[in-house]
Amino acid sequence: MHIEPGIIDAARLAGANLAAAGLLATQARGLIRAPQQIMQQVVKTILAASVFSVLMQVWHLPVGPSELHLIGATTVYLLFGFTPTLLGFGLGLLLQAVLFEPQDLLHLGVNTLSLGLPLVAMHASFGRRLFAVDTAERFTLLRVLRLDATYYAGVAAMVGFWLLLSTGQASGADWARWTLAYLPVFLLEAMLSFIAVTVIGRWRSRALVQRYSEIGRLRLA
Repeated sequence: MHIEPGIIDAARLAGANLAAAGLLATQARGLIRAPQQIMQQVVKTILAASVFSVLMQVWHLPVGPSELHLIGATTVYLLFGFTPTLLGFGLGLLLQAVLFEPQDLLHLGVNTLSLGLPLVAMHASFGRRLFAVDTAERFTLLRVLRLDATYYAGVAAMVGFWLLLSTGQASGADWARWTLAYLPVFLLEAMLSFIAVTVIGRWRSRALVQRYSEIGRLRLA
């Protein structure tokens, strides 16, 4: 989902940076309104950024106008919740750009929106049903696949959106090739999410797991 340098002009990059900052600020403001949870949410955000960053660095492959990555979006989301995941994406992308890929600093807003907006859509459509207090859906592999499909459809749509705004260096065929290449990654990540939650769920009664994860809110088999 990293858009390659030179595809988007400076004016649109600046607009994307402003939009990404606004998106992250909406969640940061929520933390300020609940000061008793700030430290807990900060720890979850750091954990989310760490898991996300490790997965991103473990494997990535340039394909056409963008790259394939192990994002681990549903894994991080199911383990740490919506707000820490969204903020963790922003923090993780910033750290990766500073430490590994300085050229990505220019695309920080683009990449944050490419990951963040699909997360918003996934949470609003199917994700929050798994965390509902009284009517939570049972955690199953099928529902994880549904989450992943929603998320990666959103990521593919975001990459297509950026290409529509591009300087003309990428085509629809390039976008289609990138999207098809992501299919096996999507299936791999769904299995990773299901296994991670199932395994960690065995320790959901532990104090640290209860405090610094969302596992306890899921209806596990």
